[in-house]
Amino acid sequence: MTFTPTTDLALTAAAERDRRFMALAQAAAERARALGEVPVGAVLVRGEEVIATGFNHPIGAHDPSAHAEMAALRAGSLALENYRLPGCELYVTLEPCIMCAGAIMHARIARVVFGAHDPKTGACGSVVDAFAIGNLNHHTSVTGGVLGDECANALRSFFAERRRAVREARDARNAVLPDSIDPTDSIDPLSIRS
Repeated sequence: MTFTPTTDLALTAAAERDRRFMALAQAAAERARALGEVPVGAVLVRGEEVIATGFNHPIGAHDPSAHAEMAALRAGSLALENYRLPGCELYVTLEPCIMCAGAIMHARIARVVFGAHDPKTGACGSVVDAFAIGNLNHHTSVTGGVLGDECANALRSFFAERRRAVREARDARNAVLPDSIDPTDSIDPLSIRS
């Protein structure tokens, strides 16, 4: 295939647009991080207009469906006063899971653009490819890996920090116990006098 200068410019402009909107999704992911949630962010776009953003917050919301994609879809549906969002694109920093993929299809999203691949729950080809099922009545196009390294690094650093905090808390607990006390020994509370 031979590319003409016009085609090259169009591809470059499309890639730059994808990076621009993914950067907005990364900013939403930082809001999740600030709340102690896994840093995943999403931006719902129609043309050049940002319709809605969302970020991961299942812990704070006590809601297993409070993924970034779901939050953006809910906010977008309210903003457009329609549960169908045809012509919209969803930018998300992490490959959508099967739950989010189902909601994306029901909302009739035209295109999903994601950053980091998710080898544990990804439904855009990493574990399962929900969008490649031919029998479904709506087909969403998918582009993966946009700012993928940056998105993956944000997730890696979050989990590394979380592991470090757990280690520090464990070490602090262990430092408080004197060496001569065996924490597995039981103490009779009635033998302690004030």
